[in-house]
Amino acid sequence: MTTETTSTKAAKGLSRRTLLKTGAAAVGAIAGSGALTGFPTIWAKTNITLRQFGTGVSNINAIAEKCKADLGITLEMTATDSDAAAQRAVTQPDSYDIADIEYWIAKKVFPTGVLQPMDVKKLKYYDKIVPLFINGKLKADSVIAQGTAPHTVGFVEAQGSKKFAKEPTQWMTMVPTIYNADTLGIRPDLVGRDITSWADIMDPKFKGKTSILNIPSIGIMDAAMIMEAMGNIKYADKGNMTKEEIDKTIEFLIKAKGDGQFRAFWKSFDESVNLMASGEVVIQSMWSPAVAAVRSKGIACKYQPLKEGYRAWGGGLGLASHLKGAELDAAYEYINWYTSGWVGGYLNRQGYYSACMDTAKNFMSADEWGYWIEGKPAQGDILSPEGKVMEKAGAVRDGGAFEARMGAVACWNSVMDEDRYMVRRWNEFIAA
Repeated sequence: MTTETTSTKAAKGLSRRTLLKTGAAAVGAIAGSGALTGFPTIWAKTNITLRQFGTGVSNINAIAEKCKADLGITLEMTATDSDAAAQRAVTQPDSYDIADIEYWIAKKVFPTGVLQPMDVKKLKYYDKIVPLFINGKLKADSVIAQGTAPHTVGFVEAQGSKKFAKEPTQWMTMVPTIYNADTLGIRPDLVGRDITSWADIMDPKFKGKTSILNIPSIGIMDAAMIMEAMGNIKYADKGNMTKEEIDKTIEFLIKAKGDGQFRAFWKSFDESVNLMASGEVVIQSMWSPAVAAVRSKGIACKYQPLKEGYRAWGGGLGLASHLKGAELDAAYEYINWYTSGWVGGYLNRQGYYSACMDTAKNFMSADEWGYWIEGKPAQGDILSPEGKVMEKAGAVRDGGAFEARMGAVACWNSVMDEDRYMVRRWNEFIAA
């Protein structure tokens, strides 16, 4: 289990709740006038704090530090695992201002009314958002993948609405920020053969050396990719299984577990890195930066493209319902800063993708853009956001270009109609 960590403490001085009335009034007046361009000094004077929580993938100290430097806004960040994030969003709505959550979580959270719709007219880079999040298609001829595709829960019908809209409207549920196409991570030095299919994780040769992640809504999708690849089942919609399909999937997993196929079930990024780096596991569910983290230790690790395609996920920033006045203005300013490019470049360098690719490109070198986004061989060393050498000249990204990877998505992380039943059955598998 991951533990909650607060990565950035509030700056000393005025808290969010005890804003200087004069400062707040001034910010409100200036923000309302639309003249908020030289904002850093204004926010610095108000000493405003925004409390953000979400999964560890994007609640990163460096982002909070850069936000403070650029905007004068203090960002208090708390990182949790996905299930804890979904629970906190609904049960502790006064404990945060910004929810940094995945779209499958938003499907559970938004209808409860804890988040407020966002006016796209206040989003400076709305027209730069990749179309995946607007209409579900990477390109005009793309097929929309199964599962909870972000655009299906990306808009509501009106300002006060909790009902998801079938088409884009003026009111967004969240501003998309981060997404990726996930596959299996492997230790090429230890698997001893080519890995081409999701089914390969069930090869008896890897008995006791495999792992899948223990986040029910995501783990079940990896299991579905495996089941279909093995020819055990053909789901009508992997992202919205029937009870019968859930039962078949769980029974398969319980048997595989009983046979000793799995070494472990991980919940956190760090757990997956340790399993792979130690060699305890040679093939497993993995996230792109976890593969990069193993590589940065000088250990061979690959994010393996598979013939059946990828399981994708996307996340964004949502505004707590209680935000208003100067705090709401600050939150919009933060979101506009977030999508203006620096954070996008940072996320792209981690192996994720930025939702506003055009702005992120301005904060990457031509070689970085070529390697991470265009699938070109690196001309020089490729560095992590922290400056560590991740890849040497000549390296090509696993899976290649952005369009090749996101264009081969088979399903999105999902919330099913039978979600409660699925979670109950998943927990039976973990406890078996």
